[in-house]
Amino acid sequence: MAATETTEAHSMSAAFELSGTPDRGRLDLNTPIGSTVARARWKSDSVVLDTPQGQTRHATLADMTRAVVGEELPVPAMFDWLRGRPWPAAESTPSLAPDPAGFRQLGWTVDLSRFDEARILARRDAPPAVTVQVKLDKP
Repeated sequence: MAATETTEAHSMSAAFELSGTPDRGRLDLNTPIGSTVARARWKSDSVVLDTPQGQTRHATLADMTRAVVGEELPVPAMFDWLRGRPWPAAESTPSLAPDPAGFRQLGWTVDLSRFDEARILARRDAPPAVTVQVKLDKP
């Protein structure tokens, strides 16, 4: 993650598996060597986070991502972003040249210029700036 004028830079590298839907799903975070860092499960009315330190409950997915990675991540939108398309539940605008192919949504710029290489870059410029780089596993 990048630094801004008001926050200190920090980074996190993790493999993740996202399954289910925005309403009911699971997110597993693993270290690069495969150790589980966290497993989140959610349904419409609750989010449960399991870590080596124990189990916690969160009101929303946004609260859970703040607890795990220190920033709010748009997990519901990521189901669609990882498929190379905007999330239909929120307004989006396509990127225009000379910007890379992709779109803007929820305050994030989603760069799909390397989607054919199974790579996606999502960036939030508003402080604190956040960059999420994804390399998709091929099935």
